[in-house]
Amino acid sequence: DLQICQHRAPTCCTKKMEESYQAAVRRERTQSIQALNFELKYMIVGHITAFQEAFESLLRSAENRTSSLLGAAYRPMAKEAAEPLKELFTDLSLYILGAETTVESAVLRFFDSLFPLVYSRLINPGMTDLSEDYTECLRLTRQDINPFGRHSKDMVTELSKALWASRMLSQALSLGIEVINTTEHAALSKECSRALVRMQYCPHCQGLTLIRPCVGYCLNVMRGCMASVAELDAQWREYISTLEYLANEMAASHDLEVALTGIQNSINEAILHAQLNGPQLSATVDKVCGQPKQQEGNLPPANTVPVKEAAETQPFVMAHAALNTKRREFISYMKRSRTFYASIAERLCDGDLVMRDSSTCWNGEDVV
Repeated sequence: DLQICQHRAPTCCTKKMEESYQAAVRRERTQSIQALNFELKYMIVGHITAFQEAFESLLRSAENRTSSLLGAAYRPMAKEAAEPLKELFTDLSLYILGAETTVESAVLRFFDSLFPLVYSRLINPGMTDLSEDYTECLRLTRQDINPFGRHSKDMVTELSKALWASRMLSQALSLGIEVINTTEHAALSKECSRALVRMQYCPHCQGLTLIRPCVGYCLNVMRGCMASVAELDAQWREYISTLEYLANEMAASHDLEVALTGIQNSINEAILHAQLNGPQLSATVDKVCGQPKQQEGNLPPANTVPVKEAAETQPFVMAHAALNTKRREFISYMKRSRTFYASIAERLCDGDLVMRDSSTCWNGEDVV
């Protein structure tokens, strides 16, 4: 009553043993594919972590530089601006990691929070006891009167260009892991598991436990079994090309590092623009929001302090160099994996599974 290992000679197998063999080949095939995938998956997961660490390092450096600028040049509001600044960089980090947010919403939300501070601490430094309603009115007025000129929109444009490739690369790496995980658990067809049993275990039914499959026979069986996985070859090659494009895009003109370095300058220019137009802004705000309480004897307007280059350059340069090195290493490795799915049958037949350098092997029917 054997279904797979039918042979003219006497056999030591039963139908139940054939079923056990089918379960065994399915388990072994999954393990073999997982072993093949391990290095590739390990490399991608490692680079997801490395890229994220490099992004975080660049963002932290940019945040520290911007915080230093506010502390040095705009001390009256620096402490209160710390929270909106932290939120801005958190939002940018989440955007790179693929969160449902936009660079524009993050930047404009920051400038919405910044305007009440600039207005009450720098343009009209005597203001006190600002109510929530008045602060909210200032936030909403920012959108209408555009106190920061073109600087807020310029910052959106620069960061959107620079962060786009980083976000896409992060999402593409996650997609790569998803594809690999899916191929690991691709179900073997009934025909495939029977063919694998015939190749690996039918010799055992005749007591031939040391005979292994012939190389050509193994390749034929594996190509049939792995046909659906091998079909990924064209898309996988395209995927590698896309990763290469995104990595080059990150290193090209829309450079993440350059854009992040520019955040402090954009914020500085935006605040200077608002201060220079202080009287007109005050007149407009008074009409829209009314006049809040004033302290006795207004403080003199805060002087604009010349901005010095923040002393955070070294960590920023190191993070920049680390990111570029990671990019090069990763793309070099991924290029070598272009044929990963095209050659999966060859690699599954490699090693101990088949008989090499021997004149005796199993061809599915007999020892040859």
